[in-house]
Amino acid sequence: MEYLATFHTHSGALKYCRYLQGKGITAETMPVPRRFSSNCGIGVKFRLDGDTDINNFISEDIEKLFRIDSTDARPIYSSLD
Repeated sequence: MEYLATFHTHSGALKYCRYLQGKGITAETMPVPRRFSSNCGIGVKFRLDGDTDINNFISEDIEKLFRIDSTDARPIYSSLD
């Protein structure tokens, strides 16, 4: 599955990207469209195997987390709730 995480701060996004890369997960920072976040504008896009529990990858730096598929992005976590 492919995911997009948005963050409260730029430093949170960079830290999370390094964290994923340290775990051997391909991750990249990218600009985030305003429809996903009004905060720092930087997100991290990454892919996990289908049997990996995404809950193990939620950190306090994440504002929102979306699951990306071929047609849309569905929110699956928000720190704002």
